[in-house]
Amino acid sequence: MQTTFSPTQLADPHVAESEKILRKCVHCGFCTATCPTYVTLGNELDSPRGRIYLIKDMLENGRPADKEIVTHIDRCLSCLSCMTTCPSGVNYMHLVDHARAHIEQTYKRPLVDRLIRQVLAFTLPYPRRFRAALSLAKLGRPFAGLLAGMSALKPLTAMLKLAPASVPAASPVSRPGRHVANGERRGRVALLTGCAQSVLEPGINEATVRLLNRLGVEVVVPEGEGCCGALVHHMGKEDAALAAARKNVDAWVRQIEQGGLDAIVITASGCGTTIKDYGFMLRFDPAYAEKAARVSALAKDITEFLATLDLPEPSVKPCLTVAYHSACSMQHGQKITRQPKELLARAGFVVKEPREGHLCCGSAGTYNILQPEISARLRDRKVKNIEATGAALVATGNIGCITQIASTAKLPVVHTVALLDWAYGGPKPKGIAPPHATAQ
Repeated sequence: MQTTFSPTQLADPHVAESEKILRKCVHCGFCTATCPTYVTLGNELDSPRGRIYLIKDMLENGRPADKEIVTHIDRCLSCLSCMTTCPSGVNYMHLVDHARAHIEQTYKRPLVDRLIRQVLAFTLPYPRRFRAALSLAKLGRPFAGLLAGMSALKPLTAMLKLAPASVPAASPVSRPGRHVANGERRGRVALLTGCAQSVLEPGINEATVRLLNRLGVEVVVPEGEGCCGALVHHMGKEDAALAAARKNVDAWVRQIEQGGLDAIVITASGCGTTIKDYGFMLRFDPAYAEKAARVSALAKDITEFLATLDLPEPSVKPCLTVAYHSACSMQHGQKITRQPKELLARAGFVVKEPREGHLCCGSAGTYNILQPEISARLRDRKVKNIEATGAALVATGNIGCITQIASTAKLPVVHTVALLDWAYGGPKPKGIAPPHATAQ
């Protein structure tokens, strides 16, 4: 794609990076076939190619974002399916991130939209606040139907519908500490406990610690660790996202210097995609660029890390057929496609892949709140394809996908690591009623 940025514009390193990305696009349109919003809405401006044109026009002319640009960028899930499809290597992720930051700086959203986004940014990245908000949601749930009739308040309706009826107790695993390996130590890792996941499904991190400890891996939860920054990053709030990144980099570098780390293990693939990008996000920060790159290099999804270990024979044979849903952040963001399925198969599960596995389930961080109608259409399409496999349950590696799919699916939706923990000697995940579980 030809560009006409001025030398003055290209002196801005963010603009210069986006210009390089724009020049790689050859207008081929392959991305339209795998873009969830284009497939759903059929509007060229809701495809990656269409959004690239809008972003180019906005940045090249150095103008503030307008309502049309904001509408179509907001509809982007950041699922990154387009990056898997693109034959030219267009880094759409970094381009749309820049566009969102530009929107945040130059566009004044309607008051209700601003307030909702501020509430999300103030609440979701902080477990205590999020837990309190979920408790308050019980009081607001009876009014969900009334709010649904007001267009501007539909995100509030979505929030109330997604809120669980009950919230699990806080887990000790979420607190800073050291979890000693069973027997001879074979490795040492830091665990990102996360923000929303630690509140909604603390059992995921508990299963991770149990499994790794049994495999001889020491797990540390560092003091000072917090939200990865993905939630605010995708809303264009770059200062908050970078502050979260720096805080985590400091926490993990301390652990690297104190006792060494073989990996930083992450159990939410959305977080993993962002942490693996810390090196890029902080590349212009002289105090953090090198440290952030070091952290990104150590970041591993739990399945990615488990695949490097010499696993024993499973303790039980679950004898269950599992539909594996590969989160977009897993397959498109991190390019992890093989390890989760191979680990499940080796553990004794029969793994099936649903049709249209490349399409997003509609969760995408806060997307199912801010774009509830499109999100619901994608969710229903995903659940239909999953249930058509005839599987007994769904396995996936991202808390957002678990919450989204479980909101309507008739099958249990379980994190991949919880199933692996069970197969290798841990407790059976809740909600599963297997026909057999044969001891080895």
